[in-house]
Amino acid sequence: MRNFNFRKLGKNPLFVNLAAVSLLFIVLFSLVATGVLSRYLTSILILILVMIIMSTSLNIATGFLGQLHLGHAAFMGIGAYTASLLGILLRDAIASDILLFIISTMGAMVLAGIAGLLIGWPALRLKGDYLGIMTLGFGEIVKTIITNMKGLTNGAQGLYGIPKIMNFPTAFWTTVFVVTVIFLFMNSRHGRAILSIREDEIASESVGINISRYKLLGFVIASMFAAVGGSIFAFNIGFIAPQSFNFLRSVEIFVIVVLGGMGSLSGSIVASIVLVSMPELLREFSSYRYLLYSSLLVTIMLFRPQGLMGTKEFNLQKLLPKRFTEDDDLYESKGSDS
Repeated sequence: MRNFNFRKLGKNPLFVNLAAVSLLFIVLFSLVATGVLSRYLTSILILILVMIIMSTSLNIATGFLGQLHLGHAAFMGIGAYTASLLGILLRDAIASDILLFIISTMGAMVLAGIAGLLIGWPALRLKGDYLGIMTLGFGEIVKTIITNMKGLTNGAQGLYGIPKIMNFPTAFWTTVFVVTVIFLFMNSRHGRAILSIREDEIASESVGINISRYKLLGFVIASMFAAVGGSIFAFNIGFIAPQSFNFLRSVEIFVIVVLGGMGSLSGSIVASIVLVSMPELLREFSSYRYLLYSSLLVTIMLFRPQGLMGTKEFNLQKLLPKRFTEDDDLYESKGSDS
C-alpha cells in the first residue's frame, strides 16, 4: 500500500475520463431521482443524449471522413421503427427492460447497417453536392416507405404502444458506450486511415489505403450507431411517426456537427447540449426564441466558422493539479527503497 501512488492515476487518461463521467452521472441521477429535474426535464435530458449519439455518429461520415451526408435521420428512423416493432413483439416474452432494449437495439443496428451498406456502396462513389443530394433522396425514400407500410408501421398516424422502457441511467451509459467506441475507433489505425482519406484521397490511395472500403466502413458504422439513437428515442417517448425523421431532422443533426466542429466528438457533445436545451431555455420568449436561436447560429458561423471546438477534444488531465500529472519516477524510486 505504501508504494501506491495517485500520480499514476492522474497520468492515466482512461481513469480520469471514467472518473469524470461517473461523477457527472452521479450528479445528474441524483437530480432525477430526487425530483429536482421533473419528468419533462428528464425527457429533454434524454433527448440531448439521443442527439449526442446522432451527432457523434454523423461525425464519422461527415467530420472525419469528409463526406456530405444529409440523410442521417433515415437511419435513425430505421432504428426507431425496428427497435419499436421488436419491443412490441418481445415485451411479453422478456421480463427485463434492459434485456429487451439490448435485443431490440441490436436488431435495429443490424438492419440499419444493412441499409447503410446497400446505399453506401453506390452513394460513396459520388462526392460533394452529388453525394449530399443522393443521401437526401434516400432519406425521403425511407420516410415514404415507412408512411406507406400501414400494416406494419401504422402509416402517417404513427406507431403506438411502444414500451416506454427507457430511463436516464440506460440512456446515459448507452451514450457513453457509443461515444467511447467511436473515440477508440477513430484513434485506431482504421480511424487514421479514414482521416487520411479526408485530407487527401490520392495520397491515401498511393500508400495502399483502400478508399472505397474505408468510406463504406465509416458510412456503415455511422448508420448502425444512428439506429441506437433512434431506439432510445422510441423507447423514451412511446410513440413515433414518419415526420419525426424527415429532412429537417437530418439538417438539425448536420448543424450540430458543423457548429461543434467537424472532426471533434467533444464539439458534437457541447453543440448537442446547447442546441437542444436552448429552445427550452428561451421558452419564456416564445415569440422570439427561434429568432434568437437562429441569430446565435449565424453569429457563431461568422466569427468561428471552424465550430466551437474545431478539431480539438477535451483533455480532462489539464484540469488536474500538476502534482497529480507530473513525472513521479523520483517518488517511485523512493517508495521502492523504503
